[in-house]
Amino acid sequence: MQGFVKVVKNRSYFKRYQVKYKRRRQGKTDYYARKRLIIQDKNKYNTPKYRFIVRITNKDIICQVAYAKIVGDVVICAAYSHELPRYGVKVGLSNYAAAYCTGLLLARRLLAKFELDKLYEGQRKVDGDLFCIEDLPAERGAFRCFLDVGLMRTTTGARIFGALKGAVDGGIDIPHSPSRFPGYDAENEKLNAEGHRSRIFGIHVADYMRKLQDSDEESFKRQFGQYIKHNIAPDAVEEMYRRAHEAIRADPKPADKKPEGTQKPRRYNRVKMTKLQRLDRVKQKKASLLRALAAAAV
Repeated sequence: MQGFVKVVKNRSYFKRYQVKYKRRRQGKTDYYARKRLIIQDKNKYNTPKYRFIVRITNKDIICQVAYAKIVGDVVICAAYSHELPRYGVKVGLSNYAAAYCTGLLLARRLLAKFELDKLYEGQRKVDGDLFCIEDLPAERGAFRCFLDVGLMRTTTGARIFGALKGAVDGGIDIPHSPSRFPGYDAENEKLNAEGHRSRIFGIHVADYMRKLQDSDEESFKRQFGQYIKHNIAPDAVEEMYRRAHEAIRADPKPADKKPEGTQKPRRYNRVKMTKLQRLDRVKQKKASLLRALAAAAV
């Protein structure tokens, strides 16, 4: 029977030690997944392998389409949920319905950039059911990319799949199955399309608003203060998202940037003086000192 052997990190260990990548040490990148998302087939030569990137913060949802190069990733299109107030969605910018709108916005914006928006309109009637884009015969193929979720957990009903569904309904070809959409029954292997549609249109939020309004008025005012401020009733939530979908399809272009120079930059230090100004300042100090000495002599 072998006794306890203490592992000693000796010179040989440290000579062979290899430091991991910086973003692995920071816990920001899953290189096991990234390697499989960016490596392209050799017979496709220099064709970019596009990724549909979804990242969710506390107050924002970020959707990007990018491809990898040696020098780093190149983002060709992006959409953010903080753009949704332009389309009538002023509240709830980080829920499932907002994720769907952000994915839809990115898809329409990207296809318009490559002049594919007229060929591939996607799913105009949103029903929550599985929908996949197919290439049109004798036309340019559909834009194809792959979902990149980063370090997020791919649980059933997660908001990243709301953004995925919005992008697919917007006309982008992303390989997927309905098994992670809200309303999917794993035992029967069927998707409840109506349950998924209620998430896309924020009906679950409206139901909770009604329930809280009836049971606890104080909690309702605290949790839905922004809805009250913008006069959004529970019955108006579905219509708000429906109009947002139409507005996004009508004009997916990003807002015009404000012209530079409209806002005066802040300065926390003194502006540098010219030589003449410095000489004049010395002259004023001398005159002030002479006046003070003259007043003291009297």
